[in-house]
Amino acid sequence: MNLSYRSARLEDAEAVDRVFRATFIDTFAHLYRPEDLEAFLAKFTLEAWRAELADDRFVFRLAESDGQPIGFAKMGPPELPVDTNEPWVELRQLYVMNEWRGAGAARELMDWVLAEAKARGATDLYLTVYTDNHRARRFYQKYGFVEVGPYAFMVGEQADEDIIMRKSL
Repeated sequence: MNLSYRSARLEDAEAVDRVFRATFIDTFAHLYRPEDLEAFLAKFTLEAWRAELADDRFVFRLAESDGQPIGFAKMGPPELPVDTNEPWVELRQLYVMNEWRGAGAARELMDWVLAEAKARGATDLYLTVYTDNHRARRFYQKYGFVEVGPYAFMVGEQADEDIIMRKSL
């Protein structure tokens, strides 16, 4: 197992999309009606990934095993309904393919996220996590994230009960 990490480039849009779809479907598909899942996934086009990869407000880190994508982290400009005057960034996605869970990729990606957020001048890092995703919640809590409130995460017409979490940097 040879894991490596690098900044994602525009030409990595397909790899990011592949990891995103595989992990989201493996983890969450059972929660949704097929039409809600389809409507949600339809927003994540290759053009949309390319637009974010080309946008300086977003930053991606790709995890690979022997050159094959196995995970990624994405930070972007703040959009969550958070009331603060402090400079902050949002961890939009941190996904590692199921067969690579426990291999250390999530830790490496989160360590990068924290360092990158600080380098961008943020004093706080925010994210959302599905209420019943206990594995992810424990992971974030180990990093010192605390719950700050509820968040309705829309998947098609279904509102998931998510939690907004914050880590002071």
